[in-house]
Amino acid sequence: MAPQDPALDALLAELGALDRELVLLVERRGRAALEVAVRVRALGGSAKDAARATTALAPPVASAAGPFDPHELAVVVELVRAQGAALAEREGQPALHVRRGAGEPDRRLVVRGHPIGGAPIVIAGPCAVESAEQIDATAAFLAARGVRFLRGGAYKPRTSPYDFQGLGEPGLALLSAAARAHGLASVTEVLDPRDVERACEHADVLQVGARNMQNFALLREVGRARRPVVLKRGMAATLDEWLLAAEHVLALGNEELILCERGIRTFEPRTRATLDVSAIALLRQDVPFPIVADVSHPAGRRDILVPLARAALAAGAQGLMVEVHPDPVRARSDAQQQLDFPGFDRFLAALWPDGRVPG
Repeated sequence: MAPQDPALDALLAELGALDRELVLLVERRGRAALEVAVRVRALGGSAKDAARATTALAPPVASAAGPFDPHELAVVVELVRAQGAALAEREGQPALHVRRGAGEPDRRLVVRGHPIGGAPIVIAGPCAVESAEQIDATAAFLAARGVRFLRGGAYKPRTSPYDFQGLGEPGLALLSAAARAHGLASVTEVLDPRDVERACEHADVLQVGARNMQNFALLREVGRARRPVVLKRGMAATLDEWLLAAEHVLALGNEELILCERGIRTFEPRTRATLDVSAIALLRQDVPFPIVADVSHPAGRRDILVPLARAALAAGAQGLMVEVHPDPVRARSDAQQQLDFPGFDRFLAALWPDGRVPG
């Protein structure tokens, strides 16, 4: 039995009391910051004005007597002040539906009997629907490996106006027929608000791509559509911009939302984009909606898809999106990043021992 030390016990009790007092002081400062915000807004100030007002006074750490170095103490004080400023900036603003509520569990969706939001899913298929034979062969191959979501583009946003733009509505019909024939749910991108109603006649899940993340007319239309929506992050979008784009969908009543991290543009030229793994981890904390990672587009190549997928799953992604084509060499778009069938088998085997998507 450890020896008794009354002095140590008293010091530990004092530390506990000080911690409780510290919490009360931080909360008291937060309430004061909110009161400042209310008064600044009443005088016509903005949310930013309210936040600045709460940090206008210099922190009184220069005269600190120790044992902390004044610079170390300043870090702690600035953290508390920053939280107060954030409270002040949010005061009076509507609560975002996309944010996780206190104690709110993860949301789960079910599409054609297939769940999204629990065990990892895989959304796979060609970049573009090119023919009935191509999409049907892909659907049959994927279904045999436990994939439950078939992706394929009928409308393609291409950088060059001279590149293949997709088959349009005939492509939607081919995608839908292949998915139904093999018990899969179909996922396809919409580019124009005028195409949403037509896409809903064929597709189970609508996708808003990176280039259209802030196409607000399109976001409103898919918000009205009452179809699950995959919203990809824009290639230069901050997390807050991405979440506000999602809010446009939710504000119209569509809460069947899936967020897709697909890489952001950085200065690195060796990949097509940079997969932001930290964004996945942060959003798993901040939002209750399912989050998936597109590993094909940030890579822009086949040889690093497995490590990107492992990193995304480790960060908390609840699914992966990957491009698969029967003959990538002859693909009419994104040939360099699409896996052929043997390559996809190796991809699955590297992630799951039995070479099948779990569930």
